[in-house]
Amino acid sequence: MKNQACDSSVIKVPQLERIPFLQHGFGDLVWGEKDLRKLADRLDFKLLFLKQVHSDVVHFIDEVPERRLRGDAAATRLPGLLLVIKTADCLPVVLVEEKKRVIAAVHCGWKGTSQRVLEKVVLGMKEGYGADPAAILAAFGPCIGGACYEVGEDVRRAFSDSDFPASLFRPITGRSGKYHFDLRSANRLQLLKLSVKAKNIFSLGICTHCDPKYPSYRRDRDATGRMLSFIGLT
Repeated sequence: MKNQACDSSVIKVPQLERIPFLQHGFGDLVWGEKDLRKLADRLDFKLLFLKQVHSDVVHFIDEVPERRLRGDAAATRLPGLLLVIKTADCLPVVLVEEKKRVIAAVHCGWKGTSQRVLEKVVLGMKEGYGADPAAILAAFGPCIGGACYEVGEDVRRAFSDSDFPASLFRPITGRSGKYHFDLRSANRLQLLKLSVKAKNIFSLGICTHCDPKYPSYRRDRDATGRMLSFIGLT
């Protein structure tokens, strides 16, 4: 399902945009850190970047950290803090539980996804902040699509070892040990398993590899930039 409203170089999801105390967005290739800092200054937000390492490490932020934290997800109830994720083909996910005023931002690459990082975020929001998974809204930003994401046997094996269904992988004809992998569906399954409602999961449906407006490491390798995704409580 595509749910999007465009505002210059930042895409917002209408179902999240209607929440009066929430700021969120998914930037494109030209919307950089300088633009994000201008937005944060205008809205009186502090920025929280992570040292992303393709892990399942989640930080639950109850006070503003003095240094950049190593990990791939952050959740908080603190107002005035923008949680930021950098991606270039990986899936950025932002979450909100409106009643409890809990938010999260998650970097879902294949490694973190195979370790169920998104599942760990939702469980942490529930256990640490009293969030109800059935009330959580989740927005999936632009990422590489299943028709473009070619992976090898090591990736397929990692997901098999974590009990993901084999249907996430489609063998590539004529290329032994090569598969097309559906990253979005792998993360969607984690949410559904924890009782997040299907109607509350919104995907922009943009493939970063196909759309030149977005950075793609698979397409441009070391020449690529990074897209910035963010969420914060006012």
